[in-house]
Amino acid sequence: MKLFLAGLLIPWVLPIGPLNLSVYRIVLVLALLPCLVMWSLGKAGKKRSADFGLLLFCLLAAISFVVVQGIETSIEPAGILFIESMGSYLLARVCIRNAQDFQNMVVYVAKLIVCLLPFTLYEWVTGTNLLLLAFGTVFRTEAITRMAPRMGFWRVQGPFSHSILFGTFCGSMFALTCLATKGRLSGASRVVLTALVGFSALLSMSSAPIGGLAVQIALLLWNKVLGGFAGRWKLLWAIAFVCYLVVEFGSNQTPAQFYISHFTFDQQTGWYRLWIWDYGSASVANHPIFGIGLAPWARPTWMSGDSVDNFWLLMAMRHGLPAFLFMTLSWLSIWLSIARKRESDPAINACRTAYLICMTSFVFVGSTVHFWVAAYAWFFFLGGSGVWILDSKAPLQAPNIEGPRSRHLDAGSGSIQTRRGLKVAGQRDIQPRERMGEMLPGAHRAPTRK
Repeated sequence: MKLFLAGLLIPWVLPIGPLNLSVYRIVLVLALLPCLVMWSLGKAGKKRSADFGLLLFCLLAAISFVVVQGIETSIEPAGILFIESMGSYLLARVCIRNAQDFQNMVVYVAKLIVCLLPFTLYEWVTGTNLLLLAFGTVFRTEAITRMAPRMGFWRVQGPFSHSILFGTFCGSMFALTCLATKGRLSGASRVVLTALVGFSALLSMSSAPIGGLAVQIALLLWNKVLGGFAGRWKLLWAIAFVCYLVVEFGSNQTPAQFYISHFTFDQQTGWYRLWIWDYGSASVANHPIFGIGLAPWARPTWMSGDSVDNFWLLMAMRHGLPAFLFMTLSWLSIWLSIARKRESDPAINACRTAYLICMTSFVFVGSTVHFWVAAYAWFFFLGGSGVWILDSKAPLQAPNIEGPRSRHLDAGSGSIQTRRGLKVAGQRDIQPRERMGEMLPGAHRAPTRK
């Protein structure tokens, strides 16, 4: 697992036969078959409906490639999709089985982000990507996408294909580092590590990751302030629904348009995302079953860029509605099941809350950003990293028999009733005098063996 996580941050693109594979993909190729075997043998916990739903998503996506593009040009993209989707998901399912595994993963990734900080700070100030330049002296790496500065600073790309992906990766760790490491790190270490992770996300200077960071901070504060109120999340859902109605009936924009146009750094990019939404939705309506595969999508000539800045929309455009529904319903089944699970263990409950906040930020960020290559694999890995919560069981509580006892004997059973209502079978009420070696009146001492 650590090789995979470190491989996400190694930007090499290695030529292996006819393929160009990155480090994390090589790790997934080697781990896929063992993970499938362990999952089938029950070593990854109980098999979930989401497991089969994601398998069906990969199958339908492969079929959509074949139908649209033909079988010869579909083998490679379908294979890569399966490796990055199921490979990452099952790796997390197999390797993360309890709270300690989950916390260790979070701390490890947070430390990796901190190790990148000297290089990303230099890129932020000077615009020079030392990471890609250094790795590029050995093997081919991702291309450097030097973008115009914002507010006097350069947008940090780091080891990823784009600054948005770097911000998404770092930002997704904020709530996990803040909340899931309780009990694993000291309070001061947790604060410092969380601050450095959040600062790293800000270096991307991208509105979507920063918006996801703001969502996580808001949810963490909500959980902190209303921590003693059991219905705090239901109340939040009610407030969100009211806000949805206000935007739906009080604005000339749809809720999706309102979010896209108001939560971006550049107003022009916000409007461009609205056009992507309009023409992308039309593409889904025109090709609802198998999608368009990797073919160019229909749009006006003045929309020169072919990228779709919406992960959820692009999945429906590329693979069709059936595959899209299997993917989204699988994730929802996991998230809703974890949200409904009640935990008495504080460590598990902290991991559960942090995981759900992280996934919520992915939903928001994905509505204005597409996840590809390492960020896509990271999303599926993180999604699978929380399934262990559904298999966790509260530790058994031993009966407390040390407290003060009442003097009432339960007739005919030889047991005593404690003040807490617990009965201990086979014991009689021992009086202080007997413990001192003095027999009660009328009792008979057992003969002593000599």
